[in-house]
Amino acid sequence: MRKLNNVLYIMTEGSYLHCENDTISVKIEGKNAARIPAHTIESIVCLCNTTISTPLIGYCGERGIGMSFHSSNGKFYGRVQGPVNGNVLLRKKQIELIGSDQSIEIVRNILSGKLANSRNFLLKNSRDNDVRSAQRIQAAAQLISQEHGSLMDTKSIDSMRGIEGSAASIYFSVFDEMLKTDDEDMAFSKRSRRPPENRVNAVLSFIYMLLKNDVQSALESVGFDPAVGYLHTLRPGRPSLALDLMEELRVPLCDRMVISLINLRQIKSEDIVYCNGEYRISDATKRIIIDKWQKRKKEEIKHYYLNEKIPIGLIPYCQAMLLSKHLRGDIDAYPAFLWR
Repeated sequence: MRKLNNVLYIMTEGSYLHCENDTISVKIEGKNAARIPAHTIESIVCLCNTTISTPLIGYCGERGIGMSFHSSNGKFYGRVQGPVNGNVLLRKKQIELIGSDQSIEIVRNILSGKLANSRNFLLKNSRDNDVRSAQRIQAAAQLISQEHGSLMDTKSIDSMRGIEGSAASIYFSVFDEMLKTDDEDMAFSKRSRRPPENRVNAVLSFIYMLLKNDVQSALESVGFDPAVGYLHTLRPGRPSLALDLMEELRVPLCDRMVISLINLRQIKSEDIVYCNGEYRISDATKRIIIDKWQKRKKEEIKHYYLNEKIPIGLIPYCQAMLLSKHLRGDIDAYPAFLWR
């Protein structure tokens, strides 16, 4: 099994990164702030204006250490990576499947996993709520079960997208019921992305961004082209396959964490301010989120399909490997990740 390495997040304006004796050195205002052995780093995510030396870019490219650049709110700017890895035959097969019956079954399994994880998460949370909230949550879970039944009967990806959208609306309609906070400014009314229309959406989008980077890195390490997906429409600059595989992972890896952070009061409304038409998370709060994210990734679970314990952070890699096995014909179907 692959070793779980760390992601280096750069959040301090004006940071300078360079390579020094197989270590990644970070300087802030000309002073050494950190030195990290390069072999422990999987990727570098820059969430601020920073400078990276050309030798470090070359060093990371040679060793498969990805770099991505984002705004302070997580908006994706660009990505730097080295030579393409993987078997060209895998990428050829990946492209050939676009619009095929096999791609329809892959999408069905991905969304089946997403709906199952959503339903199970709602049912679990309903046990910890008062009677009225529990009834609303359980009713939503039942509706998602019905959508799941429709998903298994449909034969087109467009129809599946419609079912997924309907299930997502049902799921988020009771999201506020799972938030146990007296802070009225941390209420969740509806899911909104660009820009986030409330504080909870800002946190959701930020953590989804962290997951997207991990999934994209996993796909690249296996040998896929992250831009060639089946559920999300193809668009220049969009990592469609990464967004596809994210769907089954959003609830167990991201939504659970958001609800926990808010319910444990580790994130409060004053940590997220409204500025220029959108809600922005403070740098201190981003550090809290990233710290929790990194620690969470080191926790172990038993993967139901592989039947072995793995760190949570390796789930995207395992799912990418399972998808590659399916495309190569080693397994009959792609097994979506299910949180038990």
